[in-house]
Amino acid sequence: MRTGRLAVFVVIPVAVVMVLFIVVLGTRAPASDRVADSPLVGRAAPGIQARTLEGEEFALDRYAGRWVLVNFFATWCGPCRREHPELRRFATEHDRTGDAGVVSVVFQDDPAAVRRFFDENGGDWPIVDDSGGRAVLDYGVAGIPESYLVDCDGVVRAKVTGGVTAAGLDGLIRELGSC
Repeated sequence: MRTGRLAVFVVIPVAVVMVLFIVVLGTRAPASDRVADSPLVGRAAPGIQARTLEGEEFALDRYAGRWVLVNFFATWCGPCRREHPELRRFATEHDRTGDAGVVSVVFQDDPAAVRRFFDENGGDWPIVDDSGGRAVLDYGVAGIPESYLVDCDGVVRAKVTGGVTAAGLDGLIRELGSC
């Protein structure tokens, strides 16, 4: 009889903890499209003035009047590689409508490796060389992939960590409103 009572006092709390664990994992945001807090949200996006990997001058204000996704990535980052087809899908769709664009900012990576990656995997948007780390510091990037959705007025409206999806970005833009 004592053993049975002891089992009840052990099994019930363990079962409750397991159910709570399952509920927490089941209701958590997916690993991609996870909107995160940032002191930049609601503020003017830090300007990015640098050279692209093609050697052209780049300035973030070229996107004035439309949405822009500032994506920090590296070729050695697995989640960055997994989100790349989604970035291509988002960029292609919005190139047609002209209402949004993408800029990739290289995070601690070899420019030659980045060029090879884009040659092999596609992506026709500016790739900014941030070898000095200025943009990473200005945006407060803690880990990659990390993306910032900037509105038509140049204001950061959202920070997304852990990778993005085209559908998730489109939903976020719909939620935030049009420009």
